[in-house]
Amino acid sequence: MQKSVSPWQKVDTDEVSHHVACRIRDLTVTYQTEAGEFPAVSHINLDILSGRITAIIGESGSGKSTLGLTLLNGISAPGRIVSGSVSYADHGKNALALKGRALRNLRGAYVGTVFQASQNTMNPVNRVRQQIVDLARSHGRDARGLLKEAETLARTMAMNPQRVLNAYPHQLSGGMRQRIGLIMALVLQPQILLLDEPTTALDLLTQSRVLEIIKVVQQQRQLTTVLITHDIGVVAEVADQVAVMYAGSIVEQGPTRVVLGHPRHPYTHALARSMPRLTGDLRRIRPLHGSPPDLTMIPSEGCVFRDRCRYRLDRCERERPPLEDVGGDQRRACYWEGALDD
Repeated sequence: MQKSVSPWQKVDTDEVSHHVACRIRDLTVTYQTEAGEFPAVSHINLDILSGRITAIIGESGSGKSTLGLTLLNGISAPGRIVSGSVSYADHGKNALALKGRALRNLRGAYVGTVFQASQNTMNPVNRVRQQIVDLARSHGRDARGLLKEAETLARTMAMNPQRVLNAYPHQLSGGMRQRIGLIMALVLQPQILLLDEPTTALDLLTQSRVLEIIKVVQQQRQLTTVLITHDIGVVAEVADQVAVMYAGSIVEQGPTRVVLGHPRHPYTHALARSMPRLTGDLRRIRPLHGSPPDLTMIPSEGCVFRDRCRYRLDRCERERPPLEDVGGDQRRACYWEGALDD
């Protein structure tokens, strides 16, 4: 039996049993356009492990943010969930069927969320303190207790609680607003933290600070964290597991050190080769040619990456490769059996 741990006690994550906190099965989400209905997420199967940081990475338009919204049952018109389920271990039911108070409890109380450009989600005419009080009221919580928790979180994030809680959003820097977004996501003490591009538009020093805070808080609270990003460097720094998305499909997944250290899918391999480096032979950096397809260009059959792939085979035109085990807890969707060039 897992031993009881205080929310703020630092633990060795190797001692924690990593069961499946969130199970996604056969998830397909489409968007209605003038040209018809097209999939943004197609037949996704993914397990989010408890107590780990799982990254979902891909270029813009890969479907990763749509997948994140679906975890909150947040898809609205012109989007539509066509099939699939999202099941949380402690809920025992399909989150996509939740409504009313049950859905409100999922959003915030069970899954805390930091959206991209979190300052845009804050009320510009209310002080941060009032916004936390409003959050307490909407979830039926004690406002004083939440404010005290917010002060504790602010100190953990190296901020003066009185200054930031009494400030209006425009009085805070971008990095401070991002940390306030983290506080508002964590103040209800959720079990899962969903981060959508948490370091976008931040300078390198602030980005490093935010990532360090994410790692510390995740470990201290034994959080299950889902990190959505296009930045492979961020993934390499903080994530335990990674799922690589392209054109609405997962093309590779597994432990971060394995997937990024020895990528088995041509897309992941190309992403890793395109990373800027501070040392080593810069001539080994290779750009990823072409652009990811928009919704109207995603092929309905065959491999979704074939038009940009150096290793495509004839069968890639006709058959969509399944996501299969290739050893080391690593899975990929590719028919190429040979080596990938360095």
